[in-house]
Amino acid sequence: MRLGGPADELVEARDERTLVEAVASADAAGLPALVVAGGSNLVVADEGVPGRVVLVRTQGVQVESDLRGGAMVRVAAGEDWDALVATAVGTGWAGVEALSGIPGSVGATPIQNVGAYGQEVAQTIAAVRAWDRVQRRQRTFSPAECGFGYRSSRFKAEPARFVVLEVTFQLPLGERSAPVTYAELARTLGVPPGSRLPLARVRDAVLGLRRGKGMLLDPDDRDTWSAGSFFTNPLLAPETAARLPADAPRWPQGDDLVKTSAAWLIDRAGFSRGHGAGPARISSKHTLALTNTGAARTSDLLALAREVRDGVRDRFGVELVTEPVLVGCSL
Repeated sequence: MRLGGPADELVEARDERTLVEAVASADAAGLPALVVAGGSNLVVADEGVPGRVVLVRTQGVQVESDLRGGAMVRVAAGEDWDALVATAVGTGWAGVEALSGIPGSVGATPIQNVGAYGQEVAQTIAAVRAWDRVQRRQRTFSPAECGFGYRSSRFKAEPARFVVLEVTFQLPLGERSAPVTYAELARTLGVPPGSRLPLARVRDAVLGLRRGKGMLLDPDDRDTWSAGSFFTNPLLAPETAARLPADAPRWPQGDDLVKTSAAWLIDRAGFSRGHGAGPARISSKHTLALTNTGAARTSDLLALAREVRDGVRDRFGVELVTEPVLVGCSL
């Protein structure tokens, strides 16, 4: 978002040993340590970050594959996520094609359980290897141990405990995508939900949709100076969902909750695309994205976020939850 102040100390870790030592030595000294990879999902305070910031720049992709088990792909945390998706599509590994165009690193994907257009990384992750800052040792987690949920995981629930070092994906082999289940994507592709299509065709459609919403990074397009969706879609108790207007989106979840659309709530609360009088504004392409038009400070962004959050709460009684990680600041 091109916001936020400086770090007191910066360490660039290009290998696992440097990464672990930078974090472990800070912990031993009682020094705050913030681990950053792509940084695309961070909002940093104007005052900056006290202590040590560790940039994850580790690289490496190792592949084992067979027709029965598919491709087992071990990827270092610092690898670029969309580059991995492009490799998967070009190689014939299915299951992540709908996650095209998402900025950031591979190591961040299990933390957020990154998802879009009907896919989540939880569907293809076979293992996550991490440094446990409490036990001071490496640990490997199975999918069941990762605690994956909607945009969440055990790593996100304990943000200061784990440093993801490597993620292993199990990806089916083939030229066809996983079933296209997301209605908007199916409409764009002109197929009924559940269809399986060439991987490249699905990737191209997803990139087109994200581009139209300002969700592909473009230095010349200020609508893309954002952290993506600023609020998550609320998960509501059935009785709360029942109090929403009749035309509000409702998607029953398997855990006796109902998901609704944050974008719908924001728009109906009176915050349209382009809303904002200052340098931080709602994107002109996507209601959920809050953007830096060029001269914004973090304080400007947070003021806009509070205005939107409070307006939705006052209108519908629903509390919006931020999706980006707020560093040194809060709503």
